[in-house]
Amino acid sequence: MMWWTKALCLVVLAGTGLTESTQGIYNLLQRQMPLHANSFELSLVKSVGGVTGYDQYEISSTHNGKILVEGTTLSALSSGVCRYLTDVANVDIYWYVGSRLNVAPFPLPHLKEPLKGASIVPWRYHFNTVTFSYTGAYWSWEDWELQLEWMALHGINLPLAWVGAEKIIVEVFQEIGLTNAEIATFLSGPSFQSWNRFGNIQGSWNGDLPQSWIDSQFAPNKQIVARMVELGMTPVLPSFTGFVPSAISRVLPNASVVIGSQWEGFPAEYTDDSFLESTDPNFTVMQKSFLAKQRAAYGDVSHIYTLDQYNENNPFSGDTDYLRNISSSTWQSLKAADPEATWMMQGWLFFANSGFWTDSRIEAWFSGVEVDSDMIVLDLFSESQPQWQNTNSYYGKPWIWCQLHGYGGNMGLYGQVMNITINPIEAVASSSSLIGFGLTMEGQEQENQIVYDLLLDQAWSATPINTEEYFESWVTTWYSGSRTVPKGLYSAWEAMHTTGTIKAVTR
Repeated sequence: MMWWTKALCLVVLAGTGLTESTQGIYNLLQRQMPLHANSFELSLVKSVGGVTGYDQYEISSTHNGKILVEGTTLSALSSGVCRYLTDVANVDIYWYVGSRLNVAPFPLPHLKEPLKGASIVPWRYHFNTVTFSYTGAYWSWEDWELQLEWMALHGINLPLAWVGAEKIIVEVFQEIGLTNAEIATFLSGPSFQSWNRFGNIQGSWNGDLPQSWIDSQFAPNKQIVARMVELGMTPVLPSFTGFVPSAISRVLPNASVVIGSQWEGFPAEYTDDSFLESTDPNFTVMQKSFLAKQRAAYGDVSHIYTLDQYNENNPFSGDTDYLRNISSSTWQSLKAADPEATWMMQGWLFFANSGFWTDSRIEAWFSGVEVDSDMIVLDLFSESQPQWQNTNSYYGKPWIWCQLHGYGGNMGLYGQVMNITINPIEAVASSSSLIGFGLTMEGQEQENQIVYDLLLDQAWSATPINTEEYFESWVTTWYSGSRTVPKGLYSAWEAMHTTGTIKAVTR
């Protein structure tokens, strides 16, 4: 384990101030499979013999007929539970069709030999900022509960937690003297909030965002964040990005504010967002306020913050000193607000705006963050357009190999199964700063969940997964439960695997 990975893991765990308890996973089992919940015993252990890696688990049958799952972390425990349920009981939980865990055979099958596993990366990440608009804008708590339980069982331990962020930013804006009307002209509606958070758009073309909606989203996110922590995840929390209502010039007339670039042909009144440059002292003041309010709401549960300032926006200047100063002062604002802060950003800009982001500008940007372990970069489209190879592994910054796969909530049976098995393993061997695998789909409506499960399972295998065997096992779990799967279904899925759209192709 590299020194910066150790430091990152220790900071996050120590910063929570919480004693890990297995009760959250027991509660999950009780909700999803009440008939079987008491058939499991869960135990946190320091290590598992016979395996090497980060999160480790071992599954065995006890003398009294129970399934004992031992793990070094809560995420290891839930991953071990899922391994048993999918590989032995042939049931799983899905985001598209819901949970089938309750159709597991009873009593649960006995294990003749223990099953062991260990993750090859410390982090398994989930969500794209835009997923919260494409898919999750109108989710209820019931939707979120199923989502979080799927995430926990599939080993995700680093999810993005954007819901309800507008409540805090409104309070920060009010604190500096902006009126409710001035703030309302800046915020966008639920289906477009993601791009407002990115600074791509501002305002709403069908009436202002009601305060009642803002309040209604903030309360559920307290539940969401608490459940993430209960299930062993470290939530990635929002932060102050610098995008502000244009009326900021009234309350801070001397502030350093520039106008962002137009986005996707939107009329100027709905784009060209105002950006308070991070070199301005007011930026740090607002950052401190935002993170303090957030900590008061959720507790001291994480020190990792999402912060994207140039997602499909070009910076005000391409001067390398300017770029270095912006990233440096942004980083320093986070550290001033939280000395243990780690800044997470999406690496999409280096692909989407490659004409602007030359090698010298990219290097200048990353050089502004002087401590490598204080930043994490999401290589957002690794399966098709990896940027880590073009950026010298983000100049030493820790980064996560991500599968984007689905744009805009589009649905279809397609995928690149060899790219998401061979390529991440090659990246682990080639880049010492790779710290995780992740899913960054724009919309989560995809029915071919197999390509997402595959990457998450690859995080627990040091060699590329045999995709032919994986497809057969996955189909058994998808259709089986207590039933026999017709041979024709295996043939159909294998046809898609070898000659269809979910191909064994690599680029």
